[in-house]
Amino acid sequence: MKAAVLHAPGDLRVEDVAIPTYADDEVLVQVKATGICGSDLDRVMVTGTYRFPTIPGHEFSGVVAKVGQKVSAFAPGDRVAVAPILPCFSCEFCQQGHYGQCNDYNYLGSRTNGGFAGFVAAPQRNLLRLPDNVSFEHGAMIEPAAVTLHGVMKAGIKAGDSVAVLGCGTLGLFAIQFARILGATRIVATDIAEDKLALAKMMGATHIINSKTQDAVAAIRTQGAVDVAIETAGVSLTQVQALQITQKQGNVLFLGSAHADVVIAPHVFEHIIRNELTLLGSWNSYSAPFPGREWTAIIDYIQNGALIMAPLMTHRITLDDLPAFIRDMKHRVVSYNKVIVDMQ
Repeated sequence: MKAAVLHAPGDLRVEDVAIPTYADDEVLVQVKATGICGSDLDRVMVTGTYRFPTIPGHEFSGVVAKVGQKVSAFAPGDRVAVAPILPCFSCEFCQQGHYGQCNDYNYLGSRTNGGFAGFVAAPQRNLLRLPDNVSFEHGAMIEPAAVTLHGVMKAGIKAGDSVAVLGCGTLGLFAIQFARILGATRIVATDIAEDKLALAKMMGATHIINSKTQDAVAAIRTQGAVDVAIETAGVSLTQVQALQITQKQGNVLFLGSAHADVVIAPHVFEHIIRNELTLLGSWNSYSAPFPGREWTAIIDYIQNGALIMAPLMTHRITLDDLPAFIRDMKHRVVSYNKVIVDMQ
């Protein structure tokens, strides 16, 4: 089969490799579509995977090609999405249903071979059935949508709440939609790119702010501080702004990873203490029963039209395009949102 194989940071090559073997409780999935996650950029270009060579890619969907002898829930021809984490299911966190906090997990696409390949072997419990009216491209986007919903559920958005989403990349655009779905009536989106702000409006933002030309904190607070702030950009400026725009007793959700020191001025730190803000971190997308209601809810939202997917896809590329394109993404040569690798 053809696969994109990472041999070292920055050394991603499309090669012919053996089709993976699969255990009695595993399924061999023929991959049809794989998404490029923001974490893939650093994984491929900077930090590398946990061993070499490795096939990256953890956002993918496809068709069951073969099943192990103990597999009963799936059959060849079934359309599926695949949850990439492989928890131990025995540590204290797994036993509590916090699979994303597993002490001894494996992971498709970083610790073992993933979805930038013609085929992937995965346990049957990691598969979710993909309805016929959900495309493979949208199936490959279930994982980042579930990551977002996992965090948004922690933030406790209620009907009538005001929500600000800082950063309108893929996670931010999903966060806007989940705020709308959960009943928020004022949804503010900030970004520095006009095209992403236009998408934010399409997804359900009631107010958009270009933080490159406006003081986002002042603009938001003029209309009133928000009940929930969601930071998705992973930029130190917006990570501090999220604290400044949240009202008393409000929640601040951090979905974006930090890529530089986050320096909090004394008056902003005082804002956390005096206003009794709750700061929330969120990681991965899993809950009990595995892989979690986040995943099943996403499929339902796509089916009933509540979750808009197609406008988020800005590029469809082939596997042969991947090494050069991921390099261009990392160096910001291209403007993108969700990029899908067509594996068909």
